[in-house]
Amino acid sequence: MAETSTVARPYAKAAFEYARDHQALTTWSEWLNVLGQVVAHSELQKALSSPKLTSARKVELLIEVTDIKLDDDARRFLETLASQNRLAALTSVAAQFEALRADHEQRVDVTVVSAYALEDKQQKKLASALKKRLNREISITTQVDPALLGGVILRAGDTVIDGSVRGRLNRLREALYA
Repeated sequence: MAETSTVARPYAKAAFEYARDHQALTTWSEWLNVLGQVVAHSELQKALSSPKLTSARKVELLIEVTDIKLDDDARRFLETLASQNRLAALTSVAAQFEALRADHEQRVDVTVVSAYALEDKQQKKLASALKKRLNREISITTQVDPALLGGVILRAGDTVIDGSVRGRLNRLREALYA
C-alpha cells in the first residue's frame, strides 16, 4: 500500500490546491470520497484494469456507476488519472485529500477507544482538553473495547496516546522484564 499512497500523493496535492484556490473543497471532497469508495470494490477494479477499455471509457464507467455530477475540471482530473493508469489510486487520493483539507481547516479527527461508552459530558470535556492541547478543532469518534479494562486510547492522525489500564499494565510488564 505504500506504493499506492506514494503514487496518490501528487494527485491529492494537485486536487487539493485546485479545490482550495477555487473555493470548492467540500465539493471535491464529496466526489473524491464517493469515487474512492467505488474503486475499492474488486469487481470495478477488474474492469478498470482491463486493457480492453480505453481511458475515456473507464472514466465514463466510473461516472455511470457513481451517478455523480462532475464539472469539467473534475472530469479532466479523472481523465488524467485514467490516462496514467492511476484510477485504482483514487481511494488513497481521497484519503490524502481529506488529510490536506483537515490540516488546512485546522481540524483533527480523534478516535477515542474506551472500555465503556463515554457520556456526552465526558466527550465534551475531552474535546475541550484536546482542542487546547492540539490548537485545532476536534471531531471525536468513539469506540468501545471492553478489553481495555479502563481508561482510554486516543488516536489523532499519527499520534496515539494510550491511557488505558491494559496499556499501563503492558508498560509495567516491559519495565519489569527490562
